[in-house]
Amino acid sequence: MSGTSEMSLPPEWNDDERMNFMFSEFKENRDVNTTDWDSKMDFWTALIMRSCRRRGSVIVNLQDLNKTFQRKEKTPLGLSTVIQTMARCGKIQRESEFAASVDCGWVSWSVGMLLVKPLKWTFSTLLGSNRVPLEESFVVIEQVKEKAAELLKVYRSSDFSSCSIISFQELYTLASNICADESTLCMALLQLQKDKLVIVSLHEGEKIVKFCQPGQDRVSPVSDVDIGIYQLQRSEKLLEERVQKLSLEADRCKEEARILLRDGKKTQALRCLRGRKRVEKRADSLFAKLETIRGILERIAQSQTDKMVMQAYQAGVSALRMSLKDVTVERAESLVDQIQELCDTQDEVNQTISSGVTAADEDMDELEKELKALLDESEPDVNTSGLPAVPTNRLGPAGEQILSPLPDVPRGHLHVTADVLEEELNRLTLSETGSPQRKATSPERRAEAAQ
Repeated sequence: MSGTSEMSLPPEWNDDERMNFMFSEFKENRDVNTTDWDSKMDFWTALIMRSCRRRGSVIVNLQDLNKTFQRKEKTPLGLSTVIQTMARCGKIQRESEFAASVDCGWVSWSVGMLLVKPLKWTFSTLLGSNRVPLEESFVVIEQVKEKAAELLKVYRSSDFSSCSIISFQELYTLASNICADESTLCMALLQLQKDKLVIVSLHEGEKIVKFCQPGQDRVSPVSDVDIGIYQLQRSEKLLEERVQKLSLEADRCKEEARILLRDGKKTQALRCLRGRKRVEKRADSLFAKLETIRGILERIAQSQTDKMVMQAYQAGVSALRMSLKDVTVERAESLVDQIQELCDTQDEVNQTISSGVTAADEDMDELEKELKALLDESEPDVNTSGLPAVPTNRLGPAGEQILSPLPDVPRGHLHVTADVLEEELNRLTLSETGSPQRKATSPERRAEAAQ
């Protein structure tokens, strides 16, 4: 049976001439034709890696590869050489060697490993055979690292992330979409254990897995406290399941009593109700124990949080002590005094620079006189009309000075018309003679007055 129809194949797969070359044996000496030898090796290496990624498996063997890459009832003849070359390059590794490279006591918990297959490989190697046993399993290193990273990501995003220890079966159920089989899960766990991110051990015949918690560089060994917490969590889960079953049983008894009462079987209905009471009493007792266990787990979680805070405080104190190792109050005061002195010096320098060079003082009296002269020149001449200046004061009968009631002399140019002058002349005439007959004047007089 061929599995190539389920995966994307390279374009040359349909080229008979090209595939006849690919399905042929490798030359014993690579130096005969290096280009052809390398192209064939690259072709099969890429195809094997692609097949593993499609199947979601990290283990390959020659027998499965021969079935997977059949073409027109032909089997590739050079896959044994490809497997050997990939093993020498470190792309794949024997399953037993990969597990043995992890110093973790893997023999006690690994499944389906280190059986007869590695012994066959060792025996054939000692005899100098270049053939790879068909059943010998190899781990694809690149694939197993990808699976390990995916497994760790799934665990940390699940509800089990709050539990440092999880059972192997629970983990297998959780990783069902990642690991195709149990062997793939074991290989991923071995890789994580090699990276110091998990520890797999046995407890009372049960395989348990402890993960590295966030904030830790590596997983710590499984301690008695871890085992105690794990047992409490297991007890909590079992009690939850039993309480749920008892609750369902109580509901069933109640429904059965209702049916019997409807049929008129009162005695049997009462018996069912008594059974329901007993079930509820047991459920209440188990629920009380469940609450006790939950309280203990909460206190343990709180104590772990307190421990983490105390460790953070301790680290902070140590760091602060180291940072203040060479700092004293005397040195701090000396530095502050030096800074103040330098600041004062800088202020004095800035003040000196900003003052600049002052000009010589001028004679202020001379400047005031010059300013007064400019003001006098700017005043207009009020006698531009040719009229005599009007006195602004006069003397009284006793010679005292009397302020003039006349208005202020206008300082602008006079714009006087002939009519205005004639009216003013008539008023003066009347004031001198006191006779109204002299009001009328000749045109010549008016013209003279206008002039």
